[in-house]
Amino acid sequence: MKRYRAVFHLTETERANLALNNVRNLLAELGEDQVEAEVVANSDGVKALLKTGPYGDRVDELAARGVRFVICSKSIKAMKLDEGEFLDLAEVVPTGTGEVVKKQADGWAYVRP
Repeated sequence: MKRYRAVFHLTETERANLALNNVRNLLAELGEDQVEAEVVANSDGVKALLKTGPYGDRVDELAARGVRFVICSKSIKAMKLDEGEFLDLAEVVPTGTGEVVKKQADGWAYVRP
């Protein structure tokens, strides 16, 4: 059976709801056992993964279904935020752009909500 891989690029906090809906819909349509999904947050999009943000429960639910969430360390520093302010399940990567490029080079579908 075919396995699908998709990287969702979140650069704006205002698009977080749409991005999370897109991920949920993809899992529903293709089957979570057939999809490997990752949300890459950089620029203003990192704010969607703050512990104090409104998306924690939805992010937790998707993570429990196998979705990986990563945040850009450069964006964190540029916004003068601390890694401890983010959801514990969010992984920090050197750059969000680098993460997206690596995924695309490995054949992942790129989705920008």
